[in-house]
Amino acid sequence: MKNEFHEFIFTPWDSAVFGVPTFEIGELSHDLLLRASKETGHYTIKVDPLTPKELLHEFGFYYCDTLIEPVCEIQSFVSYPNDHVEIRSNVALEDLLSICDGAFQHGRFHRDFNLKSSCADARYNNWLCQLHKSGKVYGLFYEHELSGFIAVENGKLLLHAVSINQRGRGLAKYLWSPVCEMLFNQGINRITSSVSTTNLAVVNLYSRIGFTFRHPLDVYHRMTR
Repeated sequence: MKNEFHEFIFTPWDSAVFGVPTFEIGELSHDLLLRASKETGHYTIKVDPLTPKELLHEFGFYYCDTLIEPVCEIQSFVSYPNDHVEIRSNVALEDLLSICDGAFQHGRFHRDFNLKSSCADARYNNWLCQLHKSGKVYGLFYEHELSGFIAVENGKLLLHAVSINQRGRGLAKYLWSPVCEMLFNQGINRITSSVSTTNLAVVNLYSRIGFTFRHPLDVYHRMTR
């Protein structure tokens, strides 16, 4: 649950990793940006790309990423069946962490020059641990080898990665297909995710399996010491 604190949304999971209070700002407001420039912490705000950015620059916010939302309804989905692919729900956490660690270099936390990459890695690893504990992570196997994972919640693909030794082989469309099929078979009519526009491999993957894109958001950060 997100906790309200000083009119900001406190994110304790990020604070524990980065060692400073971390907050999300829900609206572009002069007063909130002013307070963020004075109160110690790390701040995130997400705005429409067409929103004027003068206020953000005035109060020391800097650009980190642009996110888009892939979305696919069942009638648009393009499946790539492959007999060598299998999904499992009971994969050991340590095996999944070996894929997760260091896999999210396109993420906004890695691209923030005020944050250590090792802490950004820990942030995603901790998220995977929480999702695994809740039983929301599926291991993706190719020829009986663990080759990636996808975490799922309510029809949203929350966190996913392919193992480093399997990247660049064109396997992802085969790995993603059975997970999407499973969700559609469970009665989910629309699958969504979130991806950085700089992660062209994943953008192209989603496009190939029938997803379109909506709701772009520019992500700005500020570190106040």
